[in-house]
Amino acid sequence: MDKQLKPKNKNNKKMLIGGTIFILLLLMTVYNFTRKRQVNLDNDTLAIREVKKADFEDVILFNSQVEPKTSVLINVVQGGAVSEIFVESGQMVNKGTPLLKIYNPNAELSYLTQETAIVEQINNLRNIRVNIKSQQLNLTEQLLSIDNSYKNAKRQYVTDTTLYRKDVIAKNDYKASVQEYEYQSERNEAIKKSVSREKGDRSVQLSRIDVSIQNMQKSLELLHKNKENFTLKAPIDGMLSSFNPNLGENYIQGQSVGKIAVLDGYKLVAKVDEFYISKLVEGTKGIVNVGSESYEISVSKIFPEVVSGQFEVELTFDEEVLNNTIKGGMSLQTKLFLSNSQQALLISKGMFYQSTHGKWVFVLDSENKAVKRNIKLGRENPFYYEIMDGLQEGDKVIISSYDDFLDVEEITIN
Repeated sequence: MDKQLKPKNKNNKKMLIGGTIFILLLLMTVYNFTRKRQVNLDNDTLAIREVKKADFEDVILFNSQVEPKTSVLINVVQGGAVSEIFVESGQMVNKGTPLLKIYNPNAELSYLTQETAIVEQINNLRNIRVNIKSQQLNLTEQLLSIDNSYKNAKRQYVTDTTLYRKDVIAKNDYKASVQEYEYQSERNEAIKKSVSREKGDRSVQLSRIDVSIQNMQKSLELLHKNKENFTLKAPIDGMLSSFNPNLGENYIQGQSVGKIAVLDGYKLVAKVDEFYISKLVEGTKGIVNVGSESYEISVSKIFPEVVSGQFEVELTFDEEVLNNTIKGGMSLQTKLFLSNSQQALLISKGMFYQSTHGKWVFVLDSENKAVKRNIKLGRENPFYYEIMDGLQEGDKVIISSYDDFLDVEEITIN
């Protein structure tokens, strides 16, 4: 029986089709890898700016608040509830002007108890002082009496000695006179020494008592001053601000209830982006514009603590400003100069920087096509970036956001 043979051209046909498909897939893959990724965009959706050569101002712009150059906080000395309010915020006050009164029954009772105890101690010490003085007087009287007895004995001894030598008195009477004189002499000497020591001790006691009384009187005066702290008074002359207490409101000791601005000039306070913390130094110059007037300023203090991406600076006016143009609380546009103006190649700021961090941009190479180009940026100010490499004067650059086409190499502009 004969076998049926399959024709060879059928296998060749299958191989040809498979090879063709493989080659097509290979060509498509190569094309996809070699062709530039493109996107079509409308001109209206793009922000395009021209690279230019101009003076680059290395400046910072920010808003600053006008504040009094000197202000003093008003703190509650004695805690308690507000019982009376004597003034309002915005008033001019003099040093010692009553501002408000605090009521604190527990503190008042404590002061009264302390005052009573101190007065009682002072009275006790004064009584002791009187007793010591009385004792000193008794000692003096005793000393006078003993001295008088000694003098009488001495006088009698001198008289009896003369009489005895003249045989006027008996020997026994003379010996009795001698004995009495010697006794009174020794007694007088011993008691004088004892009284002298006692007087010294009493003097020391009196001195210590006097010091104790003085200290207690000072404590009493301080207590009276503390009682006066229930009435809060202005510490200096100036304008009262941030003073908004309410009747019955409780304040603790040391809590601030407002401040007083001394009208001796103004300063500026501002929050600046932490990017500039290494660029700013004390003495950096700048200007603020108020209406048609410009005022020169300088950085006076830098507080390096960064909070929420910002740090605080204080600025002072180079000349005293005390006029009706500038007032406390105003917000002023402030410009600081980090260096002198220099000619540089500049490109306007835009959202492209957030997309590329300034490493590349899309540059127009014709009216309707933009291509990707690597660049290098230098300094920046609120309006421009300084171009160090990659662009030339007259180049047109797309400065709007690239977030939607980061993987694109070429843009066709409709």
